[in-house]
Amino acid sequence: MEHWIYTLNLGGHAISVNLDTIFTMWFAMAVVIIFAVLATRNLSLVPGKLQAVSESIMKFFCGTLDTMVENDNRRHIPLVASLFLFIVTANLMGQLPLRIIHLKNGGELASPTNDINLTAAMAIIVLVYYVFMGIRAKGPKFFLHELSFTGIVMALVELLEMFTRPLSLAIRLFANIFAGEILVSIALGGLAYFLPLPIMLFEILVAFIQATVFMMLTIAYIGSATGEEH
Repeated sequence: MEHWIYTLNLGGHAISVNLDTIFTMWFAMAVVIIFAVLATRNLSLVPGKLQAVSESIMKFFCGTLDTMVENDNRRHIPLVASLFLFIVTANLMGQLPLRIIHLKNGGELASPTNDINLTAAMAIIVLVYYVFMGIRAKGPKFFLHELSFTGIVMALVELLEMFTRPLSLAIRLFANIFAGEILVSIALGGLAYFLPLPIMLFEILVAFIQATVFMMLTIAYIGSATGEEH
């Protein structure tokens, strides 16, 4: 799947931008924002259907954070909820009939999470967030537990692990969504009416699973960064 690439010239340097990823990313963000506004517009003690659904979603986030993060866990809900809802929406966009919109390069609109640039950006956000929270909770001990040769070696190992975590987050999400869309495209080319349906239904399940995995790993990283050592 080819991207619609636009090249900018800034200060004599060429910067390439995947416009299709930007457009579909903005669309996914708009869907999440509109859902949040509608769900919180008329809150009442007797919730309507939309409020009940949104409260159930928030209970899921709160319960997961209570289980995996020890101290002051509710402060992480905005990040965790935003990541999960955005990733689910973005993943499902690959199953919407966006393929009828053809780009200038002959490609088609698809899920923005099939672009490694987007998944890497989200992984970096997670990295910066849990490092900041870890330093805030533990201070210098977040990097160096004890001033000794063993402590320095362990600090270097943990520092390496710290930067491999976002890499695994980015590649896992990108690879699963990208591979799924390739399967659907191949199926569409083989038998356009019936063969793609089972794969598309399976990819809907994968969309939720991958969003959940990304969210759970993010919570696990936050929990390990802010939790007390035993």
